[in-house]
Amino acid sequence: MSEEGMLQKEAKMMKLENLIREREGISTKEFPIPVEELLARYEQLYTGAISDVMREFCLLDQAMPGYLQPLRFEDVRAGIAFTVKSSPNVQITGEMTFRTKMLDDMGPNHFVVWDTSHDEKATLWGGVMTATAYGKGVRGAVIDGGIRDTKQILEKPFPVFYKYRIPNGSLSRCLITHYQIPIKIGDVLVKPGDVIFGDCDGVLCVPRDIAYDVLVRAEEIRANEKKIFSWVANGESIHEITKKGGYF
Repeated sequence: MSEEGMLQKEAKMMKLENLIREREGISTKEFPIPVEELLARYEQLYTGAISDVMREFCLLDQAMPGYLQPLRFEDVRAGIAFTVKSSPNVQITGEMTFRTKMLDDMGPNHFVVWDTSHDEKATLWGGVMTATAYGKGVRGAVIDGGIRDTKQILEKPFPVFYKYRIPNGSLSRCLITHYQIPIKIGDVLVKPGDVIFGDCDGVLCVPRDIAYDVLVRAEEIRANEKKIFSWVANGESIHEITKKGGYF
């Protein structure tokens, strides 16, 4: 029996089918509108409204760790998750070949989400990676680890969210092991194809299956909050505002 067959047999014996489906299943659900329109509409929103909507969906752990900061405060970007997994490793052989294949598979509208396995000594993203990704139509990157070549990154209109900056390169310090697989960033399970949204308040992952519904509801919240701001600007009292359905 093959190794895969043995794993499937063991999974059945342990009744892990549901867990495997939940953790490893990747949705290919089509959006009811073109992906470019979906992402453009998301970029008219903000993380607070989207997070509040996902709370309505009983999803409380969709915000990535607060230490992930935007390189530019003004960046607002949505994209389709392209996941990468690496880990601290001294091996060099084969790294550039695998990295090249990964870059080849990145494409328009992707948003790179990189799990570094808590690496603290290397950079996984820099100027050349930015230029390459930007040229392929990738929309942004969130790196749960280090970046470098900051001046070169800033030459492109390419949003990057990151944990720290350090000049150390990745070769001989870490190894890319997988890409386009489910990963975890903090408490957030990110799967290829999910919608990633980032602004000055952080980065969110919206599961693909509900991404359109979340968008429509968040647009409603944005419209409602515009009304609330206008009531406040007009000098209406807290009692008057709450009576009309406003909130603070």
